[in-house]
Amino acid sequence: MEGLSRVEAFDWDDGNRIKNWVKHGVSSQECEEVFYNAPTLLVPDTKHSQKEKRFVVLGKTSSGRALTVVFTLRSRGTLIRIISARNQSMREYKSYKMLCQKKEN
Repeated sequence: MEGLSRVEAFDWDDGNRIKNWVKHGVSSQECEEVFYNAPTLLVPDTKHSQKEKRFVVLGKTSSGRALTVVFTLRSRGTLIRIISARNQSMREYKSYKMLCQKKEN
């Protein structure tokens, strides 16, 4: 994925892993798949970046589920720490769909 060239692995917090599953039905495997399946849309999460820089990635799992994943980078940008993951909202899905169409053309 563009912009994350230094990332080597995922750094999971058990609380976030459980929260994503219980609240949104998103497994840790699905979260990770989003980062490997093109296309993805990566944007900074300036609204929630007071304590640490956060980012949002819109993408799809290997089964085609459209997810929004919020994350931060740890260990000098070599680890992805997932904060939350959920199904894309309608607005997010429209933005993601537009990106996909642009990449096809």
